[in-house]
Amino acid sequence: MRVIVTDAEVTMADVLALRMTVDKPLTDGAELVLRHRGTGLERRVELDGARQDAGSAEVAVALPRLALTPGRWDAYLQQDGPRTRMPSIDPGFSLDRLDEYALRRRELAYRAYRTQTGYLALKIDEARPVADVRAVWFREGRFEATGLLAYTGFADDDERRRAHLELRHPEDAEVSVTALATVRGVRFHVALSLCDVIAAAPDFEGLWEPLLFVDGLDEPLPLAARIDDVDGRRRRVHYPATTVDGVRIRPCYTTDDELRLEVGG
Repeated sequence: MRVIVTDAEVTMADVLALRMTVDKPLTDGAELVLRHRGTGLERRVELDGARQDAGSAEVAVALPRLALTPGRWDAYLQQDGPRTRMPSIDPGFSLDRLDEYALRRRELAYRAYRTQTGYLALKIDEARPVADVRAVWFREGRFEATGLLAYTGFADDDERRRAHLELRHPEDAEVSVTALATVRGVRFHVALSLCDVIAAAPDFEGLWEPLLFVDGLDEPLPLAARIDDVDGRRRRVHYPATTVDGVRIRPCYTTDDELRLEVGG
């Protein structure tokens, strides 16, 4: 069976909505098969509620009831014979839609996307509250960053909340530098003196971890960049370094997309 996904979206209610062109109608027993790329684990769901017109079909699948685990899941259609991997022409990316999706508290975040080889897949991540970074820069001896508070349940309004940034030493959490932060609704801005970082400890080299503490949240938020379509950010995103009192400082990302300040080295 030939099928092409023309539109793929995960709705705010975590429903996978697909619009497809097909060379023949979907019949009773047609299934969407999702296969975990790392383990080979499979989940199947019958597409018995499909809307169909000549040469096209629309389906909706509630993802939470499939008990999917974090990772990447490839999509297949199975009907009357061997399964067919589902080609897609929808890039599945809208930053505005991702921002709106991230405003709610969730346990898992689901995203439909097109693979580099042109097929439909799902990316599933644990949806822990995070300060999602949108811009990073050095200015007048300060490190600054702005972004969006994701998965906190806060409203996107003008309410101001007390907040502060804490930059922790990589080997000793008791050694840290703090600074006030600005949080308005779900937007944040942090600024930290780099001279304070250099003066914080005699042994200052390493990857310092920034954490954002916000009133109303039980745990501090890591600064990370996850709500976009950039894969392998550690390799792809490089910020310019600055030098303070002869010490080189550069923002960088870890393998799980968390922001760090690389001091020395």
